[in-house]
Amino acid sequence: MRIVQIIDSLEAGGSERMAVNYANGLADKIEFSGLVATRKEGSLLDEINQNVSYLFLNKKKQFDIGSLLRLRSFVVNNMITHIHAHSTSFFLAFLLKIIKPSLIIIRHDHYGNNEFLANRPCFVLKSVSCFFNGLIVVNQKLKDWSEQKLKAQNVIYLPNFPVIKTGVCEGTILKGTKGKRIISLANLREQKNHFLLLKVAQKLKLSHPECTFHLVGKDFEDAYSKQIKSLILEFNLENNVFLYGSRQDVAIILNQSDIAILTSQSEGLPVALLEYGLCKKAVVVTGVGEIPTIVQYGKNGFVVDSNESELFYQSLVELVENESLRFDFGNALYENIQSEYTAENVLEKYLNWLNKLR
Repeated sequence: MRIVQIIDSLEAGGSERMAVNYANGLADKIEFSGLVATRKEGSLLDEINQNVSYLFLNKKKQFDIGSLLRLRSFVVNNMITHIHAHSTSFFLAFLLKIIKPSLIIIRHDHYGNNEFLANRPCFVLKSVSCFFNGLIVVNQKLKDWSEQKLKAQNVIYLPNFPVIKTGVCEGTILKGTKGKRIISLANLREQKNHFLLLKVAQKLKLSHPECTFHLVGKDFEDAYSKQIKSLILEFNLENNVFLYGSRQDVAIILNQSDIAILTSQSEGLPVALLEYGLCKKAVVVTGVGEIPTIVQYGKNGFVVDSNESELFYQSLVELVENESLRFDFGNALYENIQSEYTAENVLEKYLNWLNKLR
């Protein structure tokens, strides 16, 4: 097989990271593994394996004939057999299928607002779905929706998988006191609900003032970001909540952290949670998307309802005050990730599925 991943950008987001993970993971498993960024490059560019063939299209508009023709040349020159289109890049893959019908086209749906699927626009998706040979989704709810609403064929649920890069020399140093650091890996998007995090930080400051929260994720410097920063000041959390922006040295950051959290109001299957597990972190998370299939309350972490700030706080306090419980939860979550969510497991299922597509 000769497979190319297509993604709109290489910014540090979940779907972008998975496009890179697939391209890198396949590099030593198939004849050819490629990656195409259509609109924008970003920090993940540095994480592309040297054995992956890379192309940047610099696409400027939805119907960019020049970009489409450059992509077609790349596909022809490298004798590509499969196009794996992530998220919104599916439309370019659809156009490519029209001018090169022999290609096997896969759409990978990373849609994260699974609590609001009923409101998801689907006219375009439904219109072009017949051009795709198969569909990958990141959770079971999305699989059901795709089969029922889009009448999609050959749908498979493949979980995201984490890849923790070692040897990254960025060397972020977290503020705060060792043993008291709480990490949140989440871009500053409304879906991630950092307001819940700030409510919990307010409560924890009163009972455990030595604890600090460390927010790592892309800052889009929009209204949501400004509101977060405003609330940090309003709640007098300047010495308890720290923003770092996007970072590549995830393993270094997690190794300095003691507890990991996700406060999302909606999710698919967050890569951050898988990274937490791979680094043996004890977690407190909200029960949205596929999270409850990974984290079982009281066994390998704490799961609470979205926006339940008091229960989230109480769960966090239990971990703050019990180092042994943190150790047990971290190891239990690690075992779960290793058994179900490794690159090796997922890519084996992926290639077996591709072999059946026509």
